[in-house]
Amino acid sequence: MIGAGACGARAGRQLLALGPPDDLVLVDPDGARADAVATSLGEPARVASAAPVLDAGDVLLLTAPGGHSGLAEKAIDRGAHVVSTTDVVAEVRSLCDLDVAARAASVSVAVGAGFSPGLSCVLAALGARGFERVSEIHVAKVGTGGPSCARQHHKALNGSAFDWRDGEWERRSGGSGRELCWFPDPVRAVDCYRAALPEALLLAPAFPAVTRVTARMGANRRDRLTARLPMLRRPHPEGELGAIRVEIRGIEGSSRDDKVFGAVDRPAVAAGAVAALACQWAADGRLTRTGAAGLASLVEPGPFLAALAERGVKVAVFEGGQHGSARPPLVGGLRS
Repeated sequence: MIGAGACGARAGRQLLALGPPDDLVLVDPDGARADAVATSLGEPARVASAAPVLDAGDVLLLTAPGGHSGLAEKAIDRGAHVVSTTDVVAEVRSLCDLDVAARAASVSVAVGAGFSPGLSCVLAALGARGFERVSEIHVAKVGTGGPSCARQHHKALNGSAFDWRDGEWERRSGGSGRELCWFPDPVRAVDCYRAALPEALLLAPAFPAVTRVTARMGANRRDRLTARLPMLRRPHPEGELGAIRVEIRGIEGSSRDDKVFGAVDRPAVAAGAVAALACQWAADGRLTRTGAAGLASLVEPGPFLAALAERGVKVAVFEGGQHGSARPPLVGGLRS
């Protein structure tokens, strides 16, 4: 595992809880932080000074702020699976470009396996099961994980957003497109804006018939005014409460309908659980195909969400319109 920050530490704890791996190697530029995380996790976690040498069947978990595509390429060459939590647009593109190489090596590369993207992609796949054809997917999120995640979200608000519309990419300015989005309690209504977010890059290929995919993030007036400046305040060490909302519109028979799912959690906690479960499924051969893609293309949403619920990450479905109440959905035959 490369990256021992807020998300990496949580993922490591979840990996041990899911069933201790034979070996768990931690790599982080901050040696003291890596030592502290390894000590808190206990055996078999240990610290290494460089990227571990992987064997076929191993899984490389990437939670560090950058450099994922180069590390993933080396892992693929050794026949190892890769799980990346990145939400950086350029990094997601580079990882998806490894699809052919990953297929040739018969390995899987799970791209954006965090809170959003990640859990949001699985919720989109869950909602799609009730439609003959998915026409639109709209994702919104609030909150950040650790300091690296907070800095990336700060940059994203000043970047270019990419929406998928009628078979083409539309480039929009970050901080535009204000929309009041409703999340489960206690987050509720938040103003959300376009930003440099990778959700559409992962969801559009997963649903070939979809005509529109958008993503927005919560922001206030100060966030938008300071997006072009360095962060003025030190980020929270592990992030505060966050939320995601995924709206899926589709066609069933002669009617059009929509479904809205949501989740509330600390983003680093939820991302760690999603990443760890993706690692376990990759090692166990439970991912639905080889190649590089988001979780909407790689997992069966019902069983995956049921397993997440056992780890404390639960989702809700909105009833009574987009402003209605949220209740736990049936997931994999179990009420989460």
